[in-house]
Amino acid sequence: MTPASLAGYTLPLALSLLLTACGGSGDTELAAPQPITDGDSCHVCGMLIQELPGPKGQAYLNRDASARKFCSTTDLFAFLLQPENETRLSHAWVHDVGVTPWTTPSDDAFILASEAYYVVEHERRGAMGHTLAPFAEARLAEAFQETYGGRILTFEEIDLELLTELGRRDAVMQPGGHHGETGAGGHMHGH
Repeated sequence: MTPASLAGYTLPLALSLLLTACGGSGDTELAAPQPITDGDSCHVCGMLIQELPGPKGQAYLNRDASARKFCSTTDLFAFLLQPENETRLSHAWVHDVGVTPWTTPSDDAFILASEAYYVVEHERRGAMGHTLAPFAEARLAEAFQETYGGRILTFEEIDLELLTELGRRDAVMQPGGHHGETGAGGHMHGH
């Protein structure tokens, strides 16, 4: 091997090692979702998360190992879509309600928010009224939509305009700001 060809191998190897040591590798491991515990409160509204029905969410920002937890997928997206957070998001997790009970979602049922299918404008209520129902599989989202109505969106299709519209619907359906799931006859369940 000549000195020139050796330099051709050495420089790229050295740059690769330097980038890896500085965290420049694209293969960074995602922080796992954390269990929702009794004392966890929503990063947006401050409500105790575990007491409320519907899918929850968690977000991790770049260069920050702490999970921000949310009582609903609506609050998660309200946080994620703020201009100061959009570019800082590392990843987020949501409950897959296709495999876990709506009223008590399991910590084992988190999926990446960016890969979920979301049913919006459906009849089910979560912690803060209307919430986005996430599913890992399109067929389960379609089955939910058939039962509870609404429409299916992807992560990229959710915006602040949609969240504002969902908030307006809640104001009309639940005057006085009550939280929980509305049952038959409009009676509130939960707290």
